[in-house]
Amino acid sequence: MRTINELPQTSTIDQELEGGWLTLWFNTPDNRNALSAELSAELMAVLEAVRPRRDIRGVTLRGRNGIFCSGGDLKGFRTELQGQGDRGAVIEASRQAGALFNTVNTLPQTVIVIVEGAAMAGGFGLVCCADLVIVTADARFALTETTLGIPPAQIARFVVQRLGLSTARRLMLTAARFKGAEAQTIGLADFLAPEASDIAPLEAAIREQVLRCAPQANAVTKALVLATQNTPPDAMTQLAAEGFADCMLGDEAREGIAAFIEKRRPVWAGE
Repeated sequence: MRTINELPQTSTIDQELEGGWLTLWFNTPDNRNALSAELSAELMAVLEAVRPRRDIRGVTLRGRNGIFCSGGDLKGFRTELQGQGDRGAVIEASRQAGALFNTVNTLPQTVIVIVEGAAMAGGFGLVCCADLVIVTADARFALTETTLGIPPAQIARFVVQRLGLSTARRLMLTAARFKGAEAQTIGLADFLAPEASDIAPLEAAIREQVLRCAPQANAVTKALVLATQNTPPDAMTQLAAEGFADCMLGDEAREGIAAFIEKRRPVWAGE
């Protein structure tokens, strides 16, 4: 597939860039958009290329063929991991998966995940790494790892981050299945689209809100929010002060404050 604005070429992911917003469509129907080694590597490469760019304001992850992501590539697990029987190789593969989830979680851009169909296991984990989540009423969710004899290892902390310890325990230890309405009730989903046709206006409204915000200010804000999880109070105070100072003395705040005083819309970098 043709590259978009110097982003890495991908064969398992379709890329669409419109108005400073990048949509990445998982497109491997043969394995129901599973997180194969190839798809995972391509997703990581694109996200790492996006990370330093402030002209790309947000990223949407979604799946072709009416399914978001079925989780890990079980055939790959059997042939490439169990088949080799190399514990060190399995550990490294798991670490690479963890790096991918962390990259989604910490991406400076706003990340939207849109779920149609299934979001299982690792696909569920990707949902928990997003900033905002839209699901259809008939979307299906489950943390199915323990039914296969493995733990939801690298996604556990992101599930806890999104849903809290009690709900995460329940879902991980029972492999409970549920749909879109319950996803919204427990806090996995921010927005419920009754029909697939309702997705576009919901996402458009989110994009409009994000695009009003300064890109670097959003990046710093996201980093501060994530830092609150494990940073001691004094260190958090210093980190927040430094982030505030960097933004206050930067071009964005100068433009934003001037625009407010002059009663006009601010113009952000890349527009």
